[in-house]
Amino acid sequence: MAEYTHVGPGLPPLHGDSARVLILGSFPSPKSREQGFYYGHPQNRFWPLMAALTGMPVPAHDDIAAKKQMIIQNGLAIWDVIRCCEIIGASDASIRNVEPNHLTDLIARLGVQRVVCNGSTSARLYRKYALPHTGMDCVALPSTSPANASFRLERLREVWGAALGPYLPAGV
Repeated sequence: MAEYTHVGPGLPPLHGDSARVLILGSFPSPKSREQGFYYGHPQNRFWPLMAALTGMPVPAHDDIAAKKQMIIQNGLAIWDVIRCCEIIGASDASIRNVEPNHLTDLIARLGVQRVVCNGSTSARLYRKYALPHTGMDCVALPSTSPANASFRLERLREVWGAALGPYLPAGV
């Protein structure tokens, strides 16, 4: 039986001077923490999805600079709902003893117009810990995790595109 590990703090937020959309995960996976950057598991579809939605090339797995540019250039921001927690491996379902990130100030400072959550766990945690403070509900989107095999990339593109399209410079 795997044991709980206390992990955190997670990764710092990624953003430029302003952002129309804040994309929230629950907490960085072990692969992301190892890489020191968001969505670091090679099978996670986040970066190919963002490339499809923004019309930019898919960045190489280890090209952090290209990933940062993609997010910032398109008026997006990335962070996680959780600052620290106890977790078993990468299992969102096992998360307990949560210390949330302080999202309210970031949302106000960047001028965020929409909060989207990458998966149902991040949406549940956002609504529990942040919504009472931000007053801005989130849009729960299907997870880009490889564990979410029921959503192929094309379907993710449809759903995520409907949520993000109006906020992206070129539209979708």
